[in-house]
Amino acid sequence: MSIRNKLENWLNRETPPAKFPICDFEKLSYGIRPGDVVLVEGRSRVSDVIRIITQSRWSHSALYIGRLHDIQNEEQRQRLQQHYSAEPDQHLLIEGILGKGMIVTPLEEYAKDNLRICRPSALSAQDAQNVINYAIEKLGVGYNIRQLFDLARFIFPWRILPRRWRSSLFTRNPDEMTKAVCSSMIAEAFYSVRYPVLPLFRRIGKDGVELIPRNTRLYTPADFDYSPYFDIKKYPFMGAPGSSPYRDLPWNKDGVVGHGDQDFDVYHQK
Repeated sequence: MSIRNKLENWLNRETPPAKFPICDFEKLSYGIRPGDVVLVEGRSRVSDVIRIITQSRWSHSALYIGRLHDIQNEEQRQRLQQHYSAEPDQHLLIEGILGKGMIVTPLEEYAKDNLRICRPSALSAQDAQNVINYAIEKLGVGYNIRQLFDLARFIFPWRILPRRWRSSLFTRNPDEMTKAVCSSMIAEAFYSVRYPVLPLFRRIGKDGVELIPRNTRLYTPADFDYSPYFDIKKYPFMGAPGSSPYRDLPWNKDGVVGHGDQDFDVYHQK
């Protein structure tokens, strides 16, 4: 095994999931729609790196493409099956994974993670299919880890960095331009149908305004959460809207206060 593969395995190693999930995965699986962006609060070392760089809990994003029958284009459906042998009833994602590139992953792989759904509510059904087709075309593309370090350097002030460390974010290296990270590919897919994520605006004349696509290599998973063009869908483990009033939740009555994300097996009354 090469040094690079060892590093990738080390970065991808995950900590155990929480004993009690924040997200109700069953309800999320029922409510999710093709074209939704799934944000993941990852548990790997590379997730910790991304959280530090982006200053967000959301370390990963994936595009939900539905089940096989949800993909209307027969050619694209066959292309997907060349990359992943899916069962007819499997919920599928396309995502970029370090060491694997752009791949198809069952949604159930994230059943024990904290998830959030970002829904492009104004997106038409046909354009949702076009976004999915764009993502399928990217299957097999490599993961651009260089972009993570470029983004990290881009965050720091230019003047405090040696010239050789300054970001190469906007250089057009033919090899690097064929690679992508998860959030960049998804942003590209939406911009391919002119659906905004976090566009820039420029004033034209006295009263006119035009949208300018933001460089997709600048996007992070949290940008889909922040975008005003995506609705946020949450599926809490307890206290979901329509199930029970928040005052009826089984709060602890012994004065116990948590100081972190750890689980409690036994509560000790003071």
